Amino acid sequence: MRNRLPVENGGQQLTSLFVEPYGEDFWMKPGEVFTVIASVDADVEIEFSVIVKPDHITVWMFHDEDPYNAVLDFTVVGKDGATLACGHQRPPDSAEASPDTGT
Repeated sequence: MRNRLPVENGGQQLTSLFVEPYGEDFWMKPGEVFTVIASVDADVEIEFSVIVKPDHITVWMFHDEDPYNAVLDFTVVGKDGATLACGHQRPPDSAEASPDTGT
């Protein structure tokens, strides 16, 4: 089973990583790698959907490849394996709302 997705900021500036459906935001410095881990039972297949825009990455996860059954429980970890909190490295002047959902 594959329940984790490494995401790397290969750009030159701060990039937001939004994990849906809650729009939780994590901000990546250039060169940083975060891993999104779906918390699911061992027999569940996960499909990851990734949307990339300039300075913004959105990740969705779905149970058994069903686009109507989003994974709701997940963890985002940094390079050292430490769990990151929503808003990690968020710049003080950024909006907290997801640009994809407006929420």
